[in-house]
Amino acid sequence: MSLPKVIVDRFPAPMLEFLVRWAGFLRFAVVGGITFVLTTVLFFVLKLTALHGKPVTAFVIATLVATVVSYVLNREWSFSDRGGRQTRHEAALFFLVSAIALGVTQIPLAVSSYIFDLRVPHVSQSAENLADFISGSVLGTLLATAFRWWAFRRWVFPELRDQPTDRPDDVVTDVRDR
Repeated sequence: MSLPKVIVDRFPAPMLEFLVRWAGFLRFAVVGGITFVLTTVLFFVLKLTALHGKPVTAFVIATLVATVVSYVLNREWSFSDRGGRQTRHEAALFFLVSAIALGVTQIPLAVSSYIFDLRVPHVSQSAENLADFISGSVLGTLLATAFRWWAFRRWVFPELRDQPTDRPDDVVTDVRDR
């Protein structure tokens, strides 16, 4: 008996059905988690070194680097069962949607930094870093992630390849039979 079959057999049918049904979203969320960590680490490294005093610029650069990584991971893993477009067209749409999402990501950080003025000398360095993390890395990322999930499925990777016609119960049985 193979290791994957042993693992799959241990999952209750409702949980397995959920995992199968939402596999694309779960892969998308894992890619999002990886790029979230990459963005956050790169943002603070840039903000505290080369781009000191320029949090929005540091966040834009960190987000751009993470977007390139995101494209590769999403195309090859998260949306590997979807497509319907030529690679150049798909990549152009991916980066267009990501550029719009980049703007969405920046809104909470810009509001925090420039409207609420949560920057040194008005607040402590620790308070600024916390405000930047919450507004940029948490709120901005959540807003942009919701937009990306919708837009990627709608425009970038619109069609399912080899669309399964099985009902979820059949899929669970099929997964267990492998």
